[in-house]
Amino acid sequence: MFQRIIDGISASTGTTIRLTSLAAGAAFALLVTTGFLCAAVFISVLEAYGPVQACLAGAGIFFLLTLAAAGSYWGYKREVQKRAQIAAERAAKSAAQSMLADPMLLATGLQIVRAIGMKRLLPILAIGGVALGILASRAGVPDEVSAEPAE
Repeated sequence: MFQRIIDGISASTGTTIRLTSLAAGAAFALLVTTGFLCAAVFISVLEAYGPVQACLAGAGIFFLLTLAAAGSYWGYKREVQKRAQIAAERAAKSAAQSMLADPMLLATGLQIVRAIGMKRLLPILAIGGVALGILASRAGVPDEVSAEPAE
């Protein structure tokens, strides 16, 4: 029994190592290819316009690549934040609905109403409703400090 578990782990580990080494080899080949392409563009601009313009052209290309990478990073970051906020809102709604649908909670509430009495319980419920409304309105407004995650 344990031998099968160990064999499964070793097989999956071997596959993971092979795939990781293939990915590393592909990344290295892409790096070398990019280097040769940059050298070709640099030499072509160097022959046509001179060394200063060739260096500026290379810097401009890498600056545009950096801007594109930064833009995609910020877009992805905002998308993740929106998804997290939507998931948190759904979880809060689900938790509130599941609490009200719990039969034990309803039975306990009925017992409290019977024990205290409806005339005494109405003012307490009104105050609790106002407090719950205030808490809900505060929970809906995000803090400005926590809007940007610390990096």
